[in-house]
Amino acid sequence: MADVEQNAAVPDGSSTGSDAVNGTAGRFVSSAEGTALAYGSLLLMALLPIFFGALRSVGCSKSKVTDSYLETLQMKECAKTMHVKIFSQEYINLLLSMYFFVLGVLALSHTMSPFMCRVFPANVPNKQYQLLFTQGSGEGKEEIVNYEFDTKDLICLGISSVVGVWYVLKKHWIANNLFGLAFALNGVELLHLNNVSTGCILLGGLFVYDVFWVFGTNVMVTVAKSFEAPIKLVFPQDLLEKGLDASNFAMLGLGDIVIPGIFIALLLRFDVSLKKNTRTYFYTSFLAYIFGLGLTIFVMHTFKHAQPALLYLVPACIGFPVLLALFKGELTEMFSAVFLEWRFMHETLQEMRAQQSNTSMFTQKKMMEKQRDRIKKTCKELLLYV
Repeated sequence: MADVEQNAAVPDGSSTGSDAVNGTAGRFVSSAEGTALAYGSLLLMALLPIFFGALRSVGCSKSKVTDSYLETLQMKECAKTMHVKIFSQEYINLLLSMYFFVLGVLALSHTMSPFMCRVFPANVPNKQYQLLFTQGSGEGKEEIVNYEFDTKDLICLGISSVVGVWYVLKKHWIANNLFGLAFALNGVELLHLNNVSTGCILLGGLFVYDVFWVFGTNVMVTVAKSFEAPIKLVFPQDLLEKGLDASNFAMLGLGDIVIPGIFIALLLRFDVSLKKNTRTYFYTSFLAYIFGLGLTIFVMHTFKHAQPALLYLVPACIGFPVLLALFKGELTEMFSAVFLEWRFMHETLQEMRAQQSNTSMFTQKKMMEKQRDRIKKTCKELLLYV
């Protein structure tokens, strides 16, 4: 879906970089120390959302990927491919800036929430709020939006809004990275795969997609250099020479983080479902990702040419855990398990039984209807994967 780009264009649209991974050329030649710092920083920034997003995905195992997230991904792809040759780049960048401002503020706020819960002073009152929209009246009243939040959420939203304004006004690479990391972490946490077979099919298809668009066309180059959007992580190679005003960037697309990341998070949940108190498959796939991304950077730096990261990440992230499962005799269990949703249904039924004794008959009826609808939806989705 994306590629690693060295000496990319500046996120604000100015282009001062040299020899790019996807084939562009320039004049600036970065120092060995600056190049090593940029590559190492990109590697570290790629690992953080995968590791913490995977851990948070376990606690978020009851959450299902919603249509809004799918629509978001579809709109990103649409903006990156279809509209590039239809509308002026200036108008597209303006639209994307506002679009990603809203998404970035929400994503960064959600990312900061667990940290804020830990550092929020105990002596400060944490007031609860509720945003409720309903349709109809009486017994036919239906909830459209029912969102509960508190003072900590408002603080996170305020801080995220400051970062958002900074990004819109300055397009600074640090603000770009904050939004990019938030998008990647939320993607790994919230986008769930139901089984390993589905994950292998997804990664296999995107493997072909990435190779074609990097080696077969120049679409990746155009997207990376033209659009001002936090769809990539960047780090300046001339940071040591120019400080925070550096303008010669190395780049890593978010697709090279989120796509393998949701598969690694799936393996972590598979580890949890085995109930062996080990994280063997998670750590194996995580190390495989480090190996694959390191190999991508090495080949890119050696041949000075565009390298689709999924070309190296997909075989590593799938091959290493599969070989481990084959060695441990758990290959069949790995590919046949639809563990996440069944555990969700079991926990849902337990919650229903636990709450029945503490609620009124009317509340019980409403609660059971809502839980029954969730279980029906889950069962329908399970039929697609079994």
